[in-house]
Amino acid sequence: MEVQIFGLKNDNETRKADRFFAERRIKIHMVDLKVRPIAVGELTRFVQKLGTAALINTRSKRFVEQGMAHLRLTEAQWADKLIADPSLLLLPLVRYGQKVTAGNAESTWKQWIEESRA
Repeated sequence: MEVQIFGLKNDNETRKADRFFAERRIKIHMVDLKVRPIAVGELTRFVQKLGTAALINTRSKRFVEQGMAHLRLTEAQWADKLIADPSLLLLPLVRYGQKVTAGNAESTWKQWIEESRA
């Protein structure tokens, strides 16, 4: 089993995900979004599975400061904003094969591990 984690090295939730998988000896491929922004195709995969709204961290400092709750943007415009500013994403974004999660989803990750071992 191998998972891909998209996040920021200094983000608490990303570190929790990293620790969760490391403690279970799951191979991790970490993508630091400050070093390498998420590819449009990769973001599209998350949008298709979860929807754009599920990827936006409405509690982030940046989201609140810029009054983004009142913006009416298209999916493409939101995607551009999320790629340009990863602090707006609900991190971590975790992918296991075709399965994806946004934010801390330990119960789902545990299911993935059980399925991979079955």
